Amino acid sequence: MSPLLPGRPAGRPVAAGLALAGVAAAVLTGQGGLHTVVGCGIANDDLPSRTAQDWVTHADHVVVATPTAEQDTGRREFTEGPLSHRTDREVTFRNDELLWSAESPRRPLGKDFTMVADGWDVYRGSGDRVKRTTAAAPRLETGHTYVLALRWRDGRWTVLGEGAAVPFDDRTVAQGEWCGRVLSKEDVARGERFSREDDTSLEEVLSGRDEQAVKRELDGASGR
Repeated sequence: MSPLLPGRPAGRPVAAGLALAGVAAAVLTGQGGLHTVVGCGIANDDLPSRTAQDWVTHADHVVVATPTAEQDTGRREFTEGPLSHRTDREVTFRNDELLWSAESPRRPLGKDFTMVADGWDVYRGSGDRVKRTTAAAPRLETGHTYVLALRWRDGRWTVLGEGAAVPFDDRTVAQGEWCGRVLSKEDVARGERFSREDDTSLEEVLSGRDEQAVKRELDGASGR
């Protein structure tokens, strides 16, 4: 599991619109229902991360951020099996806009910051590099923008869990990169048809909205 995205089972309805195969497989396996895509890993969050209340309870900062660079880190070699080695990625983010901060954050957030994210599986015979992803969450790739609920933990920045990294291309909640793929408005609309009626995740509540809507939701949850 990535040190960036520990992951917890939660509703991410946009997953259903990504691929019919993913929908069918989720139904057949019963793992997370229609809220995960096969091949995106297993969720296991350390902290609640889905709702605005989760974010203001556990995060130090909520930020609009854009990855500007990445490099391989944490390489692990394998002596047996199809994989030659596996890596993580150290991703550098630009702080585009600070949307919310705790009254006493564990650490201030600078103009740039880094986190460790899922990296690559590299196959022994072919040398092919295959993306590693975390369950029901963005992979955090350059060329895209995200809303992140950040917590300073063990000497580094991390998101609370899979629900605390939200695609935000074109300043639009739930639009952009998700699980290593790119979600269009049409994908999100298809996913919404499969969403749970009781899903109150911040991403579900604010899907299609802008950063001002995110601010209002967080301020309301924190009583400001």
